[in-house]
Amino acid sequence: MRRFFRRLSFLLKLHKSIPFLFDFFVSSEVKISKKLFFLVTILGYFFIPFDIIPDFLAFFGIIDDVSIALFLLQQMVKVAPESLKEKHKL
Repeated sequence: MRRFFRRLSFLLKLHKSIPFLFDFFVSSEVKISKKLFFLVTILGYFFIPFDIIPDFLAFFGIIDDVSIALFLLQQMVKVAPESLKEKHKL
């Protein structure tokens, strides 16, 4: 349970996730197939965003974008090698 709250706090502090993202894509420990999958997924959503709630609905429109970004980041943390998790205290 403690590990869950550490990951949740990490995910909510997006400015701290930028070094993790950089290390994830640069690391030789992460398989190229995983890097490619997340890169295509992130770029695909950026260029072809599928909005469940349209962005023009002010606050509610942004929630689905943030939730998808957090979900992708969480999945990246799950597949990251233990050395990256320890480095970034996840």
